[in-house]
Amino acid sequence: MTDKTAYAISVDVRTHFLDDQSAPADNRYVFAYTIRIANVGEVPAKLLSRHWIITDANGRVQEVRGDGVVGEQPHLQPGENFEYTSGAVLETAVGTMRGSYQMLADDGARFDAPITQFTLSVPRTLH
Repeated sequence: MTDKTAYAISVDVRTHFLDDQSAPADNRYVFAYTIRIANVGEVPAKLLSRHWIITDANGRVQEVRGDGVVGEQPHLQPGENFEYTSGAVLETAVGTMRGSYQMLADDGARFDAPITQFTLSVPRTLH
Protein backbone atom coordinates (compact mmCIF):
# COMPACT_ATOMS: atom_id res chain seq x y z
CA MET A 1 0.00 0.00 0.00
CA THR A 2 1.25 3.48 -0.88
CA ASP A 3 1.73 6.07 1.83
CA LYS A 4 0.02 9.19 0.46
CA THR A 5 2.17 11.46 2.64
CA ALA A 6 5.36 10.04 1.22
CA TYR A 7 4.17 10.29 -2.40
CA ALA A 8 2.37 13.56 -3.02
CA ILE A 9 2.54 15.89 -6.00
CA SER A 10 0.44 19.05 -6.24
CA VAL A 11 -0.49 20.44 -9.65
CA ASP A 12 -1.57 24.05 -10.21
CA VAL A 13 -2.75 25.30 -13.62
CA ARG A 14 -3.16 28.72 -15.22
CA THR A 15 -4.68 29.07 -18.70
CA HIS A 16 -4.54 31.77 -21.37
CA PHE A 17 -6.35 32.12 -24.71
CA LEU A 18 -3.96 32.92 -27.58
CA ASP A 19 -6.02 35.22 -29.77
CA ASP A 20 -3.17 35.92 -32.22
CA GLN A 21 -2.78 32.19 -33.03
CA SER A 22 -6.49 31.42 -33.16
CA ALA A 23 -8.88 31.59 -36.12
CA PRO A 24 -12.47 31.36 -34.86
CA ALA A 25 -13.85 31.51 -38.43
CA ASP A 26 -11.94 28.25 -39.05
CA ASN A 27 -12.94 26.69 -35.69
CA ARG A 28 -9.36 27.00 -34.38
CA TYR A 29 -8.95 28.11 -30.78
CA VAL A 30 -5.44 28.03 -29.32
CA PHE A 31 -4.80 27.99 -25.58
CA ALA A 32 -1.65 28.06 -23.48
CA TYR A 33 -1.51 26.50 -20.05
CA THR A 34 1.16 26.93 -17.43
CA ILE A 35 1.55 24.15 -14.94
CA ARG A 36 3.41 24.17 -11.64
CA ILE A 37 4.22 20.70 -10.32
CA ALA A 38 5.35 20.60 -6.69
CA ASN A 39 6.63 17.67 -4.67
CA VAL A 40 4.71 18.06 -1.42
CA GLY A 41 5.55 14.52 -0.32
CA GLU A 42 8.47 13.12 1.63
CA VAL A 43 10.25 11.17 -1.13
CA PRO A 44 12.09 12.58 -4.18
CA ALA A 45 10.35 11.64 -7.44
CA LYS A 46 10.84 11.89 -11.19
CA LEU A 47 8.08 12.67 -13.67
CA LEU A 48 8.21 9.87 -16.23
CA SER A 49 5.22 10.53 -18.48
CA ARG A 50 1.94 12.34 -18.94
CA HIS A 51 -1.61 11.42 -19.92
CA TRP A 52 -4.08 14.11 -21.01
CA ILE A 53 -7.77 13.87 -21.83
CA ILE A 54 -8.84 16.96 -23.78
CA THR A 55 -12.55 17.46 -24.49
CA ASP A 56 -14.07 20.25 -26.59
CA ALA A 57 -17.61 21.65 -26.35
CA ASN A 58 -18.76 19.27 -29.11
CA GLY A 59 -17.75 16.30 -26.96
CA ARG A 60 -14.74 15.47 -29.15
CA VAL A 61 -12.12 13.77 -26.98
CA GLN A 62 -8.38 13.68 -27.64
CA GLU A 63 -6.05 11.56 -25.53
CA VAL A 64 -2.39 12.49 -25.41
CA ARG A 65 0.31 10.31 -23.87
CA GLY A 66 4.03 10.88 -23.90
CA ASP A 67 7.29 10.88 -22.05
CA GLY A 68 7.93 13.79 -19.70
CA VAL A 69 6.70 17.32 -20.25
CA VAL A 70 8.11 19.80 -22.78
CA GLY A 71 10.99 17.41 -23.45
CA GLU A 72 11.96 17.10 -19.80
CA GLN A 73 11.52 14.57 -17.02
CA PRO A 74 11.99 16.73 -13.93
CA HIS A 75 13.30 15.11 -10.75
CA LEU A 76 11.82 16.87 -7.73
CA GLN A 77 13.15 16.76 -4.20
CA PRO A 78 10.56 17.27 -1.44
CA GLY A 79 9.64 20.96 -1.46
CA GLU A 80 10.87 21.55 -5.04
CA ASN A 81 8.71 22.52 -7.97
CA PHE A 82 8.87 22.64 -11.76
CA GLU A 83 6.92 24.98 -14.00
CA TYR A 84 6.32 24.75 -17.73
CA THR A 85 4.04 26.14 -20.42
CA SER A 86 2.47 24.16 -23.23
CA GLY A 87 -0.60 24.47 -25.42
CA ALA A 88 -3.73 22.91 -26.83
CA VAL A 89 -5.78 23.56 -29.96
CA LEU A 90 -9.56 23.09 -29.85
CA GLU A 91 -12.29 23.34 -32.47
CA THR A 92 -14.57 25.13 -29.98
CA ALA A 93 -14.27 28.24 -27.80
CA VAL A 94 -14.59 26.18 -24.62
CA GLY A 95 -13.14 22.85 -23.54
CA THR A 96 -11.63 20.97 -20.64
CA MET A 97 -8.42 19.14 -19.85
CA ARG A 98 -7.64 16.59 -17.14
CA GLY A 99 -5.14 13.82 -16.72
CA SER A 100 -2.22 12.57 -14.71
CA TYR A 101 1.55 12.43 -14.46
CA GLN A 102 3.17 9.07 -13.95
CA MET A 103 5.88 9.40 -11.31
CA LEU A 104 8.78 7.24 -10.09
CA ALA A 105 9.92 7.80 -6.51
CA ASP A 106 13.58 7.37 -5.60
CA ASP A 107 12.64 4.34 -3.49
CA GLY A 108 11.28 2.59 -6.61
CA ALA A 109 7.57 3.20 -6.01
CA ARG A 110 5.50 4.25 -9.02
CA PHE A 111 2.49 6.47 -8.51
CA ASP A 112 0.17 8.77 -10.43
CA ALA A 113 -0.18 12.48 -9.74
CA PRO A 114 -3.72 13.45 -10.80
CA ILE A 115 -4.37 16.64 -12.74
CA THR A 116 -7.82 17.91 -11.77
CA GLN A 117 -10.01 18.97 -14.68
CA PHE A 118 -9.62 22.60 -15.73
CA THR A 119 -11.38 24.74 -18.32
CA LEU A 120 -10.01 26.30 -21.48
CA SER A 121 -12.23 29.20 -22.49
CA VAL A 122 -12.13 32.23 -24.74
CA PRO A 123 -12.51 35.32 -22.50
CA ARG A 124 -16.11 36.40 -21.93
CA THR A 125 -17.44 33.05 -23.22
CA LEU A 126 -18.32 31.62 -19.79
CA HIS A 127 -19.87 33.60 -16.95
